[in-house]
Amino acid sequence: MSLITSNTQGGILVRDAEAELLGSADSTVRLFADASTTGGAVSAQRVTLTAGTDGASPHRHTGSAELFFVLGGRLQALAGDSVITADEGDFLLVPPGLPHAFAAEPDAGADVLIVITPGVERFDYFRLLDRVGKGTADPRELLDSQERFDNFFVESATWQRARQRR
Repeated sequence: MSLITSNTQGGILVRDAEAELLGSADSTVRLFADASTTGGAVSAQRVTLTAGTDGASPHRHTGSAELFFVLGGRLQALAGDSVITADEGDFLLVPPGLPHAFAAEPDAGADVLIVITPGVERFDYFRLLDRVGKGTADPRELLDSQERFDNFFVESATWQRARQRR
């Protein structure tokens, strides 16, 4: 569990070294702050992917925007019917309802701060993804949790073509 420190003005500090860490050698997720921690303002995590590694498959959120700030490397992202490359320092905002996905470019890893606003309780979603990836949870649980986590999977031929070219 993340160690959270509030300052005297009521701010929230989560130290990187103490954030809950999930993942494998190819992809890690650091859980910084969930909606319950931020009074519903945001849910924030840091995703690190090795070159060519998939992040999230195409999905949409009905009630939240999702922003991506590339801390390092190169991120390939789907936004609606467009596939873009975001480089270090780039910022991408996906509004509610717009299908999106992300992965590291084939020739570079990606280190990305992801913020969902307004916040949704997402830490349990990332924990479930981690268990599915390790084979200790059934992938069908992800489909059963779409409403709970405001994470609705969609099909995208555009994304599928882009990822096949890697």
